[in-house]
Amino acid sequence: MNNQALVTSAQIMLRVVIGFLFAAHGWQKYFQYTLDGTVAAFGQMGVPAPTLIAPVVATLEIVGGIALILGVLTRVFAALLALNALGAMFLVHAPAGIFVDAGGYELVLALAAGALAIALLGPGRISADRFLLARIAA
Repeated sequence: MNNQALVTSAQIMLRVVIGFLFAAHGWQKYFQYTLDGTVAAFGQMGVPAPTLIAPVVATLEIVGGIALILGVLTRVFAALLALNALGAMFLVHAPAGIFVDAGGYELVLALAAGALAIALLGPGRISADRFLLARIAA
């Protein structure tokens, strides 16, 4: 396997895994906790303007996660999701330390790093972005 094939494989793997995890967390906020429950939880955690922020975050996570998987507006959604994860880290998880079992920041830091890597690397050769840009350029 050549270097380009390895890079393409890594980009797809990163997009799919990070996208899936974000989409799952957004789905959880809407359908497992319910949006009202998420708003209440955000309020208890000290997130500012929870009635505004909770639906924005939940929607960003679902839509952005799916967009990463497909490679649609990849850099934009990856950057927004990285900011989302960093916000969660600093607003909620940092005081609890590193480990997730104590409410810490290890998961959100890993998600932020993954999303930021995608934003920096781009979607790769196998993505909707690449297909759409090729069609527009033709």
